[in-house]
Amino acid sequence: MDRNATGRESKPAINEVEKGAIRRFAEAIGETNPIYFEEAAARAAGYRSVVAPPTFPTTLRAGSDLREGLMLSPGKHLLQAEQSFEYARPIVAGDKLTVRSKVAGIEQRATPSGPTDVVIIEDEGRDDTGALVYRSRQLWVVRMAPKHSQGELHE
Repeated sequence: MDRNATGRESKPAINEVEKGAIRRFAEAIGETNPIYFEEAAARAAGYRSVVAPPTFPTTLRAGSDLREGLMLSPGKHLLQAEQSFEYARPIVAGDKLTVRSKVAGIEQRATPSGPTDVVIIEDEGRDDTGALVYRSRQLWVVRMAPKHSQGELHE
């Protein structure tokens, strides 16, 4: 793994937040709150448009996937262990968010199975004025790829 990747940033990418994308995401996670589906309900609750559920930034993309540039050794892969979100304000339909990712750190942690590498990636989404809308933090664990027995079916 490239331990010098800390501080590396992706290119920015503009993500247009659409009502349909919010609706599909809310349906997929089992949400029923009308602020995620209906403009009138969202406005009555004080929002300017349909609101995105709190984990919606998982659907937004930066200009490149920094995980690909970590140069993992053959047989290793990344497993997402945790993700958190901080918001300056809710994401709503009509937002144009510029998303950028950064490798915030690479650490080695002690685990019952021995030392394990952990990669921390932070994403930021900013609106068209440059104001911060959200920040997410993801922890990725470097693991050995699972071995499959011969003849096993894979999807």
